[in-house]
Amino acid sequence: MRTTTLPRTDNSPTAARLREAFLAAGFTVDGLLDLLGAPAYTALARSETVPALRATRGGGPLPALVRLFLLQQTVPHARVADVLPVDACLADGWLTVAGEGTGEGAAQELRATVDVRPYGGPSGEDWYIVSDLGCAVGGAAGIGSHDEGVVLGVGGASTTLAGLTVRTPLASALDLGTGSGIQALHAAQHVTRVTATDLNPRALHITRLTLALSGAPEAELVQGSLFEPLGDATYDLIVSNPPFVISPGARLTYRDGGMAGDDLCRTLVQEAGERLNEGGYAQFLANWQHVAGEEWQDRLRSWVPRGCDAWIVQREVQDVTQYAELWLRDAGDHRTDPDAYAARYEAWLDEFEALDTRAVGFGWITLRKSGARTPSIVVEEWPHPVEQPLGDTVRAHFERQDWLREHDDAALLEGHFELAGEVVQEQVGLPGSEDPEHVVLRQHRGMRRATQVDTVGAGFAGVCDGSLSAGRILDAIAQLMGEDPVLLRERSPEQIRLLVEQGFLEPVG
Repeated sequence: MRTTTLPRTDNSPTAARLREAFLAAGFTVDGLLDLLGAPAYTALARSETVPALRATRGGGPLPALVRLFLLQQTVPHARVADVLPVDACLADGWLTVAGEGTGEGAAQELRATVDVRPYGGPSGEDWYIVSDLGCAVGGAAGIGSHDEGVVLGVGGASTTLAGLTVRTPLASALDLGTGSGIQALHAAQHVTRVTATDLNPRALHITRLTLALSGAPEAELVQGSLFEPLGDATYDLIVSNPPFVISPGARLTYRDGGMAGDDLCRTLVQEAGERLNEGGYAQFLANWQHVAGEEWQDRLRSWVPRGCDAWIVQREVQDVTQYAELWLRDAGDHRTDPDAYAARYEAWLDEFEALDTRAVGFGWITLRKSGARTPSIVVEEWPHPVEQPLGDTVRAHFERQDWLREHDDAALLEGHFELAGEVVQEQVGLPGSEDPEHVVLRQHRGMRRATQVDTVGAGFAGVCDGSLSAGRILDAIAQLMGEDPVLLRERSPEQIRLLVEQGFLEPVG
């Protein structure tokens, strides 16, 4: 991987012409899948390029473009002369002549100056993510770079955040720490004014290339750290995949925050509250410390700014040795001198020991500016598979929190509910037993939650179709079970609230 002189970003029409050429040649996600086949295509996500190189040995426009822009191979001028506006691409810096003395004109070998990866938008759009050479394939895993200014392409974290983001028509959005511009690109589809910031000026340049090559509207691009360069501006949506890695000192701009421990993530979350308009969302990926003698949930609750509801989900936890090894490999330190690697490993463990950190958590943080007197702060661990995109699931979570906050137990019993779609009931017990040991409700969409309920909870959920109030359903269950209806009404709201909060039941209206 290496950084190069980047293509021009002024008013040159070359990016638009290049986009037209890509589309005409089928240099798209669907085109790649057809050309490479599923095994070679998925191998790219593992940073393995040999299957794709084998599949593109033949002639034709698409194999040439894949080798040139995605696999960083040199390609003869003559092979792309009828496919690309070569002269304009050379003049504007998208292409360069490979080496010296390689001939002239049709005899030249050409090389791309940036990676370009086809990327499919949520509604089938054909987009292109620009990044530094060596960064389009495989995302951030094992990037093996010590270049502080390098700009990564699409990785798992990027697509996770894009899938989590609430997508509704909005006036303003901020992509903080834009990198290659993928979040700004998504936001441009449903937001009137998009602002993208980054400490790295190279990232802003590449974001402009990504937007232009994808045919998206331009964004306001601002250089600076966190919220510092933005004055007093506020937004309807803030998204950030920040440099959240907890490391001994700032080494790599794209991943290391440069603050002690998880201070960068904490600062970002705490300051976001004042930057949100009423009803606005702020959504982040983050790492956080698990400190000896402290509950990690309490640590994260303390980050939530006043006036905001929050939903924080821990997706993964690594002990400090696993965490250090992951990011040492990411920077390629495992391929250096063994003594140098050992010294860097020691430095990571020294840092964690000084911070009294036993493990590091990774997950999602969503804030919603509600202004509620009693905020809803949900902090949970959910390491199980989910169904992306989750933007609608996130929005529905906060809408349900509003409903629950506004309805006391008496109002809840007067409410009407419907069972959410694709919820099934599972009965768990020994084979042949008359009664199950317990009953589980399981979602097959969104968060794919599973929750244990008692007989009343299972029966209640099963008949919720919106026609009867919760109180009348409980009265009917009490009659069937021979229970006191008053006592059943008194003890059931807590279970009903949990089923609503977790999305098994949806309030009608």
